[in-house]
Parts: sequence; C-alpha cells; structure tokens
Amino acid sequence: MTDRKPYPRLHASVYFIPAGLRLRRQEPAPAPDAPDGVCIFTDEAPEQGVPLHIEIFLLDGTSVVCRVEVAWVDALGDGAPARYDVGLTFTAIRPNDRARLAPVLGPRRT
Repeated sequence: MTDRKPYPRLHASVYFIPAGLRLRRQEPAPAPDAPDGVCIFTDEAPEQGVPLHIEIFLLDGTSVVCRVEVAWVDALGDGAPARYDVGLTFTAIRPNDRARLAPVLGPRRT
C-alpha cells in the first residue's frame, strides 16, 4: 500500500460507472468532520485516477449520487470480503449529502 489519506469505510451498497471526461470542478470545502472521500470493497477494479459516477444506497431507502475519482486500488487476498479495496475521492457532491452519509460510514481506514 502507498502513503495516502485515510478514508472512512463505506458500509452501503454502491453502483458505479465511468464518468467519461476528467473535468474537475471546484467544490466548496467540506465541514471539518465531513469526509472528502470513502473506501469501498468491490470485485471490480477501477483504474487509479479514473472519474466515476456513483450512487450510494442509504439505509433509509434513499440514495446519494455524486462524482468521485479513484484515489487508490489495493488487491485483497483470499478470504477477504471482496477482491479489491478502493479509495474514492469526492469531486462533486452536494454539501448536505456528505452529512447524509454519516449513518453508513465506519472508522477511517489507515
């Protein structure tokens, strides 16, 4: 693993697709306690640096739709919950949606 910012583990189902062009828009700074990214387990390995559209399905039956960039991808061994551990940096997310993620976030991954 490389040196990277720790992200909280997302404990929710996620659907992601490639976002196409790598356009980065300026996002307002998140609140100090709001995550600027998350890490997920997946059996599909997106490439590092690739922008994605993701939908995160919340416990209350709603979802958060946002854009992320793949920060890192770690292959996991046998017996792991998935084939890859992936860090995703938010590049476009509504400020109130960051707060909505709180119930499905675990501790920061180090």
